[in-house]
Amino acid sequence: MKSEQTYLTTDQLSDRIHYTARTIRNELLDACLIEGKHYIRPFGRRKILFIWEAIESDMLNIAHDSLALACKKPMEVVNHG
Repeated sequence: MKSEQTYLTTDQLSDRIHYTARTIRNELLDACLIEGKHYIRPFGRRKILFIWEAIESDMLNIAHDSLALACKKPMEVVNHG
């Protein structure tokens, strides 16, 4: 059985991720959000529906990776001269 997916309009996604709908359409669409993975165009139309679970998963993975990088100790440089 396939798990249910939550489909959001641009305005609904905007409320969840705290970016304006305009920023989502103009900057995130096709740069960070990939058609078929993060959003669909039902029935080949212009309307876009975002897949919340895919977006949330990628946001959390990127945040986790960024946090891991920030916590790593910098390499120690030793000058023997």
